[in-house]
Amino acid sequence: MTASDRARRAAWGALALFLAAFAVFESQKYGLPTTAAMLLFLVLPDLARLAGVRPPGPLHQAVHRVWIPLLVLVGYTFGPVVWPPLFTAGLGWLTRIAAERALGRGLRR
Repeated sequence: MTASDRARRAAWGALALFLAAFAVFESQKYGLPTTAAMLLFLVLPDLARLAGVRPPGPLHQAVHRVWIPLLVLVGYTFGPVVWPPLFTAGLGWLTRIAAERALGRGLRR
């Protein structure tokens, strides 16, 4: 593992910790529906695998892409939708992706 790999993993780890803390804060602020949405989307990649989606298939790759939950977060932030579980779902999903990248389990080819 090179120095740049270690730095990249450390950055993903820091992002995962920040996102997890932010998700917990939002869950405490808005209650059980937001907590349930965050936890559901935290395990979404595993649910895709349990549904028979095998790596490196297109659906498996899709649930591990950063831009999809990021689009959910940005869309919620600037859009007209006011439903906090959607935001915490995006936080949970992005937290999972960041944690996997920090552990060295990125996209499969």
